[in-house]
Amino acid sequence: MPTVDTRSARTIGLAGTGVIGAGWAVRVLARGHDVIAWDPADGAESRLRAAVQRAWPSATRLGLFPGADPSRLRWADSAEDMAAAADWVQESVPEDEAVKLPLLHRLAAAAAPDTVIASSSSGLLPSRLAEGCRHSERVIIGHPFNPVYLLPLVEVVPGDATSPAVVDAAVAHYQDLVMHPLVVRNEIEGYLSDRLQEALWREVLHLVNDGVATTSELDDAITYGPGLRWAAMGTNLTFHLAGGEGGMGHMLRQFGPALKLPWTHLEAPELTPELVAAMESGCEDQAAGRSIAELEQLRDDCLLSVMRALRPCDIGAGRLVAEREARILEAGVTEEPWTPGTHVAAPLELYSTVVEPDWVDYNGHMTEAAFLTAFGWASDMLFRYLGIDEDYRAAGHSYYTAETHINYLREASLGEPLRVTTQVLGSDAKRLHIFHAMYRGHSDELRCTTEQMLLHVSTEAGRAVPALAGPAAAVAAIAAAHAPMPAPPQAGRRMSIPAG
Repeated sequence: MPTVDTRSARTIGLAGTGVIGAGWAVRVLARGHDVIAWDPADGAESRLRAAVQRAWPSATRLGLFPGADPSRLRWADSAEDMAAAADWVQESVPEDEAVKLPLLHRLAAAAAPDTVIASSSSGLLPSRLAEGCRHSERVIIGHPFNPVYLLPLVEVVPGDATSPAVVDAAVAHYQDLVMHPLVVRNEIEGYLSDRLQEALWREVLHLVNDGVATTSELDDAITYGPGLRWAAMGTNLTFHLAGGEGGMGHMLRQFGPALKLPWTHLEAPELTPELVAAMESGCEDQAAGRSIAELEQLRDDCLLSVMRALRPCDIGAGRLVAEREARILEAGVTEEPWTPGTHVAAPLELYSTVVEPDWVDYNGHMTEAAFLTAFGWASDMLFRYLGIDEDYRAAGHSYYTAETHINYLREASLGEPLRVTTQVLGSDAKRLHIFHAMYRGHSDELRCTTEQMLLHVSTEAGRAVPALAGPAAAVAAIAAAHAPMPAPPQAGRRMSIPAG
């Protein structure tokens, strides 16, 4: 039966490397897996590699897993070679049964019997696509949304022949890619999201066709209003809140009669030459001379901003951004949590990273806030080494920063590798005095240092309390191992201008 091993790197096969296939390549590579791709079009390999390079800065800003590297993309000479080498196959060729069906048959004939074959179809029925395929029970729809490397939604649509084990494997696979797999329980053309989008799209066409509004005005009607709400809650929960304390029931009783009013058109108008021209000219006016590449970058920047803005709310895509950060940090752990008898390095070296695009200012240098962010992640790695993890914090205990002194010694530039060493300068039952030093890669080129005093607190009581037994023993062992080390020259400094 198909299974997904999320503990080790896998090889994901891609059939079709247009916009969607290239998006899958970036998401998979950013996860730290291998990609083997195939496309029959002339020049497809070079276009795919160029697309990966264009999107990589956005993927980097979202967060890269250990091992993430565009060089892990390789090209196959045939669909059969690709399918035979893949642990999972994702087909993303044009939305045409006459194209998809024979290709799916080829993929199914070449792939191992337990290799799932997922189609990126945006509306075709999986039962039709699976007809005649070898081991048709492993064929399923995995419908993503553009840009695939940023948007987390993927609709998982099983067909009549699809086995429950394959559905489970698909959910596990897409969760491994830090996506939100939405299982469509009833096979239906267009699935769920595209049917909702189609209703709005048809109304847009009617409003433009009737001369009611321009494309720009209609886009403003979404981006400045409901679109911002939909990013977090969607239509139903938003309308539930519109009902006040009475919720959805009150909303429907109050506004339900309006559904009978002839406000909208659910049938699409004829795509006359005049309507097509109006749509084209309206969108070109909105583009204002900007290229597709420029607009794609603007779109990516906006999506990242929205998703990260939602992160503190732990809702929608923001929840997955937080999960991604936590999982990247967990995947980057180089030392297991301390246990009695563990050899303690002096100093510890628990965290490394690269300077990310949104960490730099207009000069291309890492900002003050970004240095603190990186040191914050280094402290988090220290906490995990001490045994302070999500369960420890959930039980009501953690270390809080009481004081920080930071020394900026040299600039750090975009993409520059960084490593942080950690030295424990002192400790007692409630306090932990630490020193982080940031270096360029594996060199001894010091970039920045920070000295911190941390207090162990009870989050329920809101005050400092002694650390629990496990972390307390770890702190004591590290402090003893670091006691012979000389104090860093930056430690204990105070800011002043000498007299005279």
